[in-house]
Amino acid sequence: MICKVCQKEKPVISKILEVCSECIRNSPEKTKPFIEKAHQESRKPFNLPPFPPSAKEGIKCKICANECKISENELGFCGLRKNIKGSLLGPTYKEAKVSWYLDPLPTNCVADWVCPAGTGCGYPEYAYKPGAEHGYYNLAVFFHACSLNCLFCQNWHFRELTLKPETRSIEEFLGALTSKVSCICYFGGDPSPQLPFAIKASEKALKNKKNKILRICWETNGLMNKNMLKKVIELSLSSGGCIKFDLKAWNENLHIALTGVSNRKILENFSFVSQYIKERPKVPLLIASTLIVPGYIDEKEVKDIAEFIADLNPEIPYRLLAFYPHFFMKDLPLTSKELAYRCYEVAKKAGLKRVSIGNIHLLS
Repeated sequence: MICKVCQKEKPVISKILEVCSECIRNSPEKTKPFIEKAHQESRKPFNLPPFPPSAKEGIKCKICANECKISENELGFCGLRKNIKGSLLGPTYKEAKVSWYLDPLPTNCVADWVCPAGTGCGYPEYAYKPGAEHGYYNLAVFFHACSLNCLFCQNWHFRELTLKPETRSIEEFLGALTSKVSCICYFGGDPSPQLPFAIKASEKALKNKKNKILRICWETNGLMNKNMLKKVIELSLSSGGCIKFDLKAWNENLHIALTGVSNRKILENFSFVSQYIKERPKVPLLIASTLIVPGYIDEKEVKDIAEFIADLNPEIPYRLLAFYPHFFMKDLPLTSKELAYRCYEVAKKAGLKRVSIGNIHLLS
């Protein structure tokens, strides 16, 4: 396909963006119209704002780091909160647009290769067994909203539920916790737009655990309000859980192209969490992952991300994930084995000591 900016034939260009990764990285102003058009098209079917609103006279939502300024009768970027007569109405800490299910351990968690559920690290304080926790469960908690708009979203169907009125209560959540649940993992979508619920639910669950192991874990894009992130860290540190950041791109314009939002606050948050690693060295607190999107997330992006992580702490586990065509990037190919292993070598060379390739069965 020919890039609409440089007019060069490139092996992999997504139809939704129409421009290549080089132009996105090097020519932000020229690629901006294509990026904006892509996100407008991808949000329209779900009646969601194309970008985080920033109305001068709007009300600021402080739940996530997008800090949308929402005008009268308009929605925030995640679609959960609306400005009605000068008040932001939407889910509170008492309820959330969320679903959950019991997932037998060990599961295909991003952190399964380093966490207590998959390896037994932290036994006996944070794990029931010195190895994988067969016979126990993860309560997988899926939030039906997100603070990003990834054009390659692997769980894009949640958008069909974001604007529906149905919510679940903390009491319902607590009722799903059986004696065999040893960890709770919040994902989605993303937990960031509904952190008040997740934090309050976790506090109640830990209070009721009756001397049982109950790790609080997060799979997130990292776009969290700093004050709430402090509570997230506290919950995971005390329970033996981990915080898994999906670092989707290093270059800011490429991140905006793929997700609709800058990555500056995400990287700031990742750095902030890394300061707490020393408080619990036996069980990894912070884990990073990157989806290798053909044509866009390549060795250069992985190298820059890996160097950033290594500068913070070379022991931070980093997992590279294989891409499967989804959502508005169905036209892209699977991640090739060659690209995945080149990225692996680049990450190791950058100084990281714990690098892994996940979803190997998806590699072409």
